[in-house]
Amino acid sequence: QVQLVESGGGLVQPGGSLRLSCAASGITFSIRAMCWYRTAPGKQRELVAIITSGGTTTYADSVKGRFTISRDNAKNSVYLQMNSLKPEDTAVYFCTTLPPMGWGQGTQVTVSS
Repeated sequence: QVQLVESGGGLVQPGGSLRLSCAASGITFSIRAMCWYRTAPGKQRELVAIITSGGTTTYADSVKGRFTISRDNAKNSVYLQMNSLKPEDTAVYFCTTLPPMGWGQGTQVTVSS
């Protein structure tokens, strides 16, 4: 059974940066595509970024050029570097496999002055 533990969220001012981390277990991590989703109050869940087992990345238009997804197979971890943050990036961020095999507790990101 997959277990996913996200961390690194917090409160940041507009224009700031955060780096989210996600530790995965219970899966053969290196062969799995991984992704980050986010859920904001009153909005549908949004697929933010994908990284394939080979390292190919894809981003939602809303974050392209500002966010970078990466992975470390030796640590069974996936990361999301978020730069130039905007108030509309405020959400709970989740990592999971693609397609989703399970969900962690998420990590809250709040962008506010």
